[in-house]
Amino acid sequence: MLTTLTALAAVFFLAHVFLLFTSFGKAGFQKQKYLWSHITLWITGALATLIAIMYAGKSVSGVLDVFDTPGKAALLLLIAFALSGAAHSIVKLLVLPKYQKTA
Repeated sequence: MLTTLTALAAVFFLAHVFLLFTSFGKAGFQKQKYLWSHITLWITGALATLIAIMYAGKSVSGVLDVFDTPGKAALLLLIAFALSGAAHSIVKLLVLPKYQKTA
């Protein structure tokens, strides 16, 4: 189960990266693709939280054992949302203004 959940989290993270980079292209800024890039990041965070809740403290992984309480596991989801917010701010304040000038 751990391998399956980890693989699923990796797939969602790769989807996040793909959607994020393809949100900007010749067709202009694609808002829906950009939104889905954030959603896939949030799903990755949720999966990481689930993995931590299920396997932390069971000596499966030294990294997972760090998140040995539900509060610590929830930090993974909080980190995903914080990364999403930071990325959104960077795109909104730095990327879009330059992108719209050249488009």
